[in-house]
Parts: sequence; C-alpha cells; structure tokens
Amino acid sequence: MAAGSNSSGRNSRPKLSLAQRRKARRLIMQALYQWLIAKTEPLVIEAEFRQENPGKIDWDYFSEVFLEIPKQVDHLNAHLNPLLDRAVNALDPVERALLYLGTYELAYRIDVPFKVVINEAVELAKVFGATDGHKYVNGVLDKLAAILRPLERKKK
Repeated sequence: MAAGSNSSGRNSRPKLSLAQRRKARRLIMQALYQWLIAKTEPLVIEAEFRQENPGKIDWDYFSEVFLEIPKQVDHLNAHLNPLLDRAVNALDPVERALLYLGTYELAYRIDVPFKVVINEAVELAKVFGATDGHKYVNGVLDKLAAILRPLERKKK
C-alpha cells in the first residue's frame, strides 16, 4: 500500500468532527440572519465570519451552504410556502434563517440524514429563537422531510 493511502478507499481529506459541522451550522444561521436583516452581500459576510471566528470549523460546509442559500431563496420559498401559516417574510428572522438552512440541507445535502437536519435546526432555534420557535421549526421541517425525503423517512 502506498504511503498516505487510505485502505478504506475514501479520499484522504482529513475527517472533520461533528462539532466542526455543528459550529458551521451555527455560523450559517448567524450569517443568514445578518443577510436577512442587513441585506449585506453574502461574500462580504463570509469574509467577516472567517476573520471573526478562528478555530476548528467546517469552513467548506459553511461556504457551500451559506453562499448557495441566497441564490436558491426562491426555490427554498417554493418548498416552504405551502407548509407555513404565514408569509415567509413575516417569520421571525431566526426561524426564517433556520428554515432556509434546514430546507437547503433537506433538498440539496442528501448526505446529511433528515433527522440530523431537523435536530440541528431545532437545537439552534432553542438557543437563538423565540420561546416556542423550535416547535415551529420542527413542525415545518418534519413535514418537509416527508415530502423531500420520503424513502429515507420510511426506513426510520
């Protein structure tokens, strides 16, 4: 076997911890909040967040997800609107950011199990959202997972 090769056949990229991905999601939610409130250009926000948040964070994930969500917002709204009890623009900005994050992951990151997507969004809503915001986020993403990930949900 060649030096540095991985016997499992996976690429040799260092494995990032779940904590690094969790930190990336937290920063994505905060960056989306800033984008929604201040309407700042996403690339500017990304640069600020990278400078202000040293440490071990899954920056590849942060960049991919955060920079794609503003580009996909109409598509994400199309998924969300039938499931909401109000206009998406009327949502609390924290819950809106988390629903965008969860919807993006459910639609485009099928490598992330739907239970993880929902759990991570709910946990962030408990910390940053309104009193019962986590229940709303949970309900919407659970319904969306049934639509976007029906086969995966059946396996549970």
